[in-house]
Amino acid sequence: MEKCLLDMAPSSYLLNDIDIWVHIRGLLVENLTLAVGMELGKAIGRTYEPQQGEEKKWRIQVVESSSHNHHHHRHRYHIKLNSSKLFVFGDSYVDTGNNPVSESRSWHKPYGLTFPGKPAGRWSDGRVFTDYFASVIGIKSPIPYKWIKVKPELIKYGINFAYGGTGVFDTLSTDPNMTIQINFLQNFIQEGVYSNLDLNSSIALVSAAGNDYSAYLSRNGTLEGLPALIISVVNQLASNLKRIHSLGVKNVVVNGLQPIGCAPYITASSSSRQKCNETVNILVKLHNLLLNQAVNKLNSETNGSTYKIINLYSAFTTVLNNTGNQTFTNPLQQCCKGKNSTYTCGNTENGVEMYTVCENREAAFFWDDVHPTQQGWSAVFSALQASLHQLYSSLMH
Repeated sequence: MEKCLLDMAPSSYLLNDIDIWVHIRGLLVENLTLAVGMELGKAIGRTYEPQQGEEKKWRIQVVESSSHNHHHHRHRYHIKLNSSKLFVFGDSYVDTGNNPVSESRSWHKPYGLTFPGKPAGRWSDGRVFTDYFASVIGIKSPIPYKWIKVKPELIKYGINFAYGGTGVFDTLSTDPNMTIQINFLQNFIQEGVYSNLDLNSSIALVSAAGNDYSAYLSRNGTLEGLPALIISVVNQLASNLKRIHSLGVKNVVVNGLQPIGCAPYITASSSSRQKCNETVNILVKLHNLLLNQAVNKLNSETNGSTYKIINLYSAFTTVLNNTGNQTFTNPLQQCCKGKNSTYTCGNTENGVEMYTVCENREAAFFWDDVHPTQQGWSAVFSALQASLHQLYSSLMH
């Protein structure tokens, strides 16, 4: 099928509010805003049907001109009908490959065993939350920041700035914390990589899955001191959300904290591994309560619903407590684990694998002692699907 050719107006027009002239098989549609132009089929009463397996694209030819000369520079772009971009910040729950290849277990077997079939930097046997969230928006999972020089054309879907192991503050990881991750986006904007129009149709996904708290406890922090830390973490997280929005990103979505007390590294202290640690989960609920209050305050300041929370706590507990669902036989047990307490998933010694992997990955909710399997994330996504579609619909209108 023939692709449509759009001849864009001269570059003397403001890029933030372009009026374009669209020639579609001889038809001329004048003064069509770019937002409407992304749905040209509706605008002219026709639809563009791609060939099987082909992305929905308009082929666009931009003609730049100047009143001082008649030399035309031609650039070719492919822009999806849905022009949303996704910018991701945070940790291993959303990281898709930023951790160093030489240092991170996520780049070693058996990570990536289910998807893409080899280690690819995701902290799971396959897809993680970012991949499922991107599918709601209708775009490819955005390219990790570390790999944009390899495939720069993929920045049209956004960029994933998240690094596994990081937090809103410095943690045990030496990778960039969330403040520095946001700096990376700011640099792209200042360099003109993304226009105001790009940012106005974009979404930020922010994850703070608990690394600040585990780092605090590993440094001999006490449970008594956790409430004060939770207040600090949520305050900094709220500041980060506000800053992302101030850079021009119209919609900011943040994950609530999942029930950390159900993670295998916590439940391992239980003899049966069949029970979550409710003391830990009470502290998680405090984090989520304060985050809800902070987001409500941010929305009151913007006179809208710019900021949204994804209720991971509810989704995780729905899946973990669903005894009628036979998908996960022992949901609190991890699939991949060290052969003894000295080792963990992905560890080797003198080339020998010091871990075991369960026979049926699809029957395991947790992949390692912290992260869900692809099947686990898929179940969480299913529990969230209705609310995510509603969330996206509300953000885009």
